Amino acid sequence: MVNSKEPKRRVAFILVDGVGDVSLPKFGFKTPMQVANVPNLDAIASAGINGLMDPVEVGLGCGSDTAHLSLLGYDLRIYYRGRGAFESMGIGLAMALGDIAFKVRTIFSAVTMLKSNLATLDESSGVVTSRGQTGILKKKDLFFVQHWMDSSCLLFLNMKLESGMPWSIVKQRIRLQLLMSYRKKYPAFLVGHPVNARRVAEGKNIANVVLLRGCGIRIEVPPFEKIHGLRPCMVAPTKIIAGLGLSLGIDILGAPGATGDYRTLLTSKADAIARALSAPSKSCPNVFVPGEDEHKPGRPNGYDFGFLHIKAIDDAGHDKASVFKAKGLEAVDKAIGQLTKLLWQAEAAGEFQYYICVTGVHSTPVEYGDHSFEPVPFTLCRLKDFIGAVGGDSHLSNIPLDPFPLPTVESGGDLAHADRSQEEKQGLAFNGDKVFEFNEIAAARGILGRFTGSEMMGIIKAHLKLS
Repeated sequence: MVNSKEPKRRVAFILVDGVGDVSLPKFGFKTPMQVANVPNLDAIASAGINGLMDPVEVGLGCGSDTAHLSLLGYDLRIYYRGRGAFESMGIGLAMALGDIAFKVRTIFSAVTMLKSNLATLDESSGVVTSRGQTGILKKKDLFFVQHWMDSSCLLFLNMKLESGMPWSIVKQRIRLQLLMSYRKKYPAFLVGHPVNARRVAEGKNIANVVLLRGCGIRIEVPPFEKIHGLRPCMVAPTKIIAGLGLSLGIDILGAPGATGDYRTLLTSKADAIARALSAPSKSCPNVFVPGEDEHKPGRPNGYDFGFLHIKAIDDAGHDKASVFKAKGLEAVDKAIGQLTKLLWQAEAAGEFQYYICVTGVHSTPVEYGDHSFEPVPFTLCRLKDFIGAVGGDSHLSNIPLDPFPLPTVESGGDLAHADRSQEEKQGLAFNGDKVFEFNEIAAARGILGRFTGSEMMGIIKAHLKLS
């Protein structure tokens, strides 16, 4: 008997943070993406449709929070209200709508204490005379503090603000309220702290100001599923991205060993996304819930849109590590190979039909060490077409599923395949448009042309229907 039931169409969305770059003399005036050996990414581009994407708008060097909102289909002018709440929710704080949070750069010291960026304020002039002093800040009843790695969040509850004001005015009102409410409590608490006593004994200025940044409100937005008709999940150890996902109603999957830095296990991320997109055939990973110590079970019937966020490539750009960025992209390519193998095994059962999408959220060129305005490559294909482009099942059978660490690069190290910086790839597209490699230059020849991030979800959904 023929099974006439339509297979469920599901998307594995891989976002390589900071993937875009510029040409480097060290690589023969090619980008790290061009010289990296990435056969799986090239096969996805060869099998599908391609283009260049400006995450927010042409010429704008955007932040990760604004770019993610834009890509996921949310108008920044309506919904963006700062990053503080994203950070707070990502580290585990349960926030109610309208709660306000700030970000503070810190280094974690102990369970109940934080080393914080403090400063010295000249009270007679009102001028901050020195910044970046290190001190220990305890949790106090005037605010609630949580930490994650090098960040902490201060959460202020029940602040009364008028609705309908522009965000720039709202932030000014918040800061004014904080100054009025805590201007006497902060100095009194900090001046008498043992750390300041030690600083006085050492002849140093005392720290009497806490420097806050990233003011943000817990926003009320329509859930991702309601807007797009796709049940979403996300693997995002980077806390601001996890908090942003939670704000949009996206389930955050647990992935053991996924850290959001150079120590991360990409295989664990790939496995979590594959299981979430294969449920109920496979058990769905547990999901993270802010304010609760234990994870809860994921959706038993799985998800339609699996968002895999990879942070390490962005870190390489910020660290100006050109060789590591190229080698890191090769590690990403290896993990994508593992993901496609797991999904192809699930698709073979006939219940699902998978699509693979890869792009970035912004460029982070190693020459600049920061986010920039260059567009990022975008590619989207059916998994079945990827299998054809990559050489069939025989290619997948040679992909090991063992976890692997990100590569290490010695100081002054170079690419083992440095000759690729002087050569051009040769090939023909397997399907879709004429593009047969994944990089910033090749993507410009794609059928999608150049488009903005706000159009991305529409392109993905249209491709699902047309296929």
